[in-house]
Amino acid sequence: MSDRVTESIRRAVAARSCGYCEYCRCSEKFATQSFTVEHIKPRKAGGENGLENLAWSCFGCNAHKHTKTEAIDSETQEKIALFNPRQQAWSDNFNWNNDFTQVIGKTPSGRVTVESLRLNRVGVVNLRRLLFAANLHPPEKVGLSDLDSI
Repeated sequence: MSDRVTESIRRAVAARSCGYCEYCRCSEKFATQSFTVEHIKPRKAGGENGLENLAWSCFGCNAHKHTKTEAIDSETQEKIALFNPRQQAWSDNFNWNNDFTQVIGKTPSGRVTVESLRLNRVGVVNLRRLLFAANLHPPEKVGLSDLDSI
């Protein structure tokens, strides 16, 4: 298989996400940096370029994930696999805090993903605050009942 993700696969991954990062749920429409195709299982670990191994990711989440696939859960001290948007539902693993600015991990996988990918980076939290005030966040407010069904 080619080392490069084809343009048609890139478009399919982006379309499947409805323009939202599949990890932090930020909107590509309002992002300050470009989005990219992220390998859930890194190529260095044998991950391929098939749709089942690809996620649409903001630059921040992609950079913090890099080649990570697991991390230590701060509550249980166990090594836990990061959230996999192709195999797990976002809403099963994450919640929003009361003002919808921070992602809260509900499960061990959710917690390690919040910490490892730094889903509550200052810039992202500030963007969520502004988008919430404009009635454009969380994603459910813009007509997406749950991105997991895509």
